[in-house]
Amino acid sequence: MGEPALSLQIATTVHHRIHTVTVRMDSVGWVVSGTKHLVTPGGGHRYPRGRVFVLPRGAQWEVVNDPAPQGRYVARLLCFAPELVEQFHRLFGQFAAVPPVQGCAGLAADATFEDSFTRAVAALESDASSQALREHRALEVLLMLAEAGIVFAPPGELGWAERVRRLAQEGETVSQCLRDVRLETALVLLQSSTLQVSEIAARCGYESHSRFSAAFRERFGFPPSQLRP
Repeated sequence: MGEPALSLQIATTVHHRIHTVTVRMDSVGWVVSGTKHLVTPGGGHRYPRGRVFVLPRGAQWEVVNDPAPQGRYVARLLCFAPELVEQFHRLFGQFAAVPPVQGCAGLAADATFEDSFTRAVAALESDASSQALREHRALEVLLMLAEAGIVFAPPGELGWAERVRRLAQEGETVSQCLRDVRLETALVLLQSSTLQVSEIAARCGYESHSRFSAAFRERFGFPPSQLRP
């Protein structure tokens, strides 16, 4: 197993709405400040400061990150590798009967959850942490979620040919999927780093700043410069 999970901090002072975000990894986020909204044509979910949102891989949402009422939106995210989710199901078979989370789920970040989440973030972000400790801390968060009735589905394995067929059935091509992943990576970097827009464009495979900005705006509904006030 590589990294068992990724730790990210999303922060912005700019209210923005992101069109059709596809969740690539099973994720749990803790809203530290501001408010997150997950929106669909049929309604939505609101997560103010102190709430936890859980997003399974494959889910799609319109996302609004709102700095109000604190003036700054901040959320800490843990994104779990498929291998770790698989390991969780091997270790904790008692949760096999719990229906996997669909779309999203939420809960309050009580003191016990905050402590477990903070320990996982610290282990994942420390070069001194062993692989075993990182896995242990990330599994602890998954276990706490499971005990609250929230479980991610076991990851399924698809061969390359099957993945191409699945993309074709969904009306996508490999190149379209690659483009989406590049732009989604750019979005994460804009929200979680202080890199210049031009450097983010280059890291995501765009030689032209203007082409990157146009593609980003077409995909998400606003220019990348909006997140750099």
